[in-house]
Amino acid sequence: MDKMNEDDSLNESANLTPKMTSSDYLVSFSGQSKSYCVGMVDMINSTKITHQMNHEKITKYYEIFLNSMGSVIGRFGGIVIKNIGDSLLYYFPESSKHKRKYGFMSCLEANLAIIEEHTAISNQLLEHALPALDYRVSTDYGPCMIMKSNRTSVIDMVGPPMNMCSKINRSAAVNGIIIGSDFYEVVKDFDEYEFKRAGEHSIGLKHSYPLYKVTRKN
Repeated sequence: MDKMNEDDSLNESANLTPKMTSSDYLVSFSGQSKSYCVGMVDMINSTKITHQMNHEKITKYYEIFLNSMGSVIGRFGGIVIKNIGDSLLYYFPESSKHKRKYGFMSCLEANLAIIEEHTAISNQLLEHALPALDYRVSTDYGPCMIMKSNRTSVIDMVGPPMNMCSKINRSAAVNGIIIGSDFYEVVKDFDEYEFKRAGEHSIGLKHSYPLYKVTRKN
């Protein structure tokens, strides 16, 4: 009797063990790591703003923002990694060539252009009787690992720059740019821009992570 109960228990446990199917989410990494400039542009209070909108207006609202941002990023050689709700995560392939200034300037210029696009976006929203929107831009630099999933052919990335962009974004001024210390150390001597210390972010270690705001020199 005990043996039968034991067998029944084993069979029941086996039935509860998940079986891998073609619908399961699986990821794989390329095994290579390169350092890139990574950026994030995030809308401010979009959930609150869209709460009273109908479906048509909500889709148009996000469409104008996301398409405008994607267009600016693409003009400077950036590639959108993914849309995360009301934000875009993107990177600049040329920034992996550490000795070349071009890739880093492309990132800075794209971020500044994103901020400068605010007026044009506001005008588009006004034409569709939609409320104005604001956003913040954050950027950092560091090692990234390429990742793919079995659900899509589009690449994804993981690494410290992506995590840091998400964490420091709220430290940027409204319609402003914040960058992390690792990116600052690479671009701090670029004469075309002005960098000002803008606080720090606690990362749970002995030292906090310095942050800087960026503007173009007049």
